[in-house]
Formats: sequence, structure tokens, C-alpha cells
Amino acid sequence: MERYRLLIEDKECWGCRACEVACKLDKPFQISLIRIQEEWKEDEDGNMEFIYRLRVCRHCEEPECAEACPEEAIYKREDGIVLIDRERCTGCGLCIEACPYDAIWIDEEKAIKCDMCLRRVEYGLLPVCADGLCIGEAIRFEPVLED
Repeated sequence: MERYRLLIEDKECWGCRACEVACKLDKPFQISLIRIQEEWKEDEDGNMEFIYRLRVCRHCEEPECAEACPEEAIYKREDGIVLIDRERCTGCGLCIEACPYDAIWIDEEKAIKCDMCLRRVEYGLLPVCADGLCIGEAIRFEPVLED
């Protein structure tokens, strides 16, 4: 079985928000499942540096959100895609606290997150955020090469 991953490079993000718009248009939820966060950060010389951070599920190898879920509603498929079973989710929010990427939200009292555009991937397409619209190439979709 082929495995997938999203490669996210915050430092390459230009802040255009095309990924946010594409995600929101592609999903039935009221919110985008990817967000661009603007941050000021001090470099080693004490100078302030402006950066964008992409807040999207990274489909971790060992998802902390899944470990935190008492209902076992979050699971990782064999292909590497991490999903939430909304039928099992109680909306407790423990997954939100556990996510190191601040990439899980509550919609209609249930947790939601990026599903890597599962239905598109199953048809051989790229997730909308990685389908050539990112001008900085901060978001890429690749198969995982097995050793």
C-alpha cells in the first residue's frame, strides 16, 4: 500500500492564504482546516523577524492527538492519513490540547482536522492545498518512500 505525507515548510510561506481559501471551498465545514498564523520572532541578534506558520495537520507518524483521545476516535490509516471518526468523537477537546501544530478545531461540537483531502487522494489527485497553488511551495504532497 502506498503511504502519503504532507511536507510543510513554514519558512517558505508567503502568507497569500490561497491554501486557506482552497481548503474552505473544498470542505463542507464552516471553517478552513488550514490556517496561516502571523508571528513576530526574535532572531539570535535580537532583531525582529516576521514569519508565517501553517496550522494544518501534519499526519504525524505517531499522532499525539490519537493518544489523547479517550474515545479512540482519531486513528492513523495504513497509508499514513490520520482521520477523526466524528461518530465516536464527543468533542472533549483533549486532542486539541495534544496537537503540537494547533491543527484541530471544534465544529458543531465535534473535533475536525485536515483529512489530507482523502476523497481526492483516493482518486489519484493531490490535496487542494498542495495542488500547485502555493506560490512559495510551502506545502507539498509526496508518497513516502519505503526502504
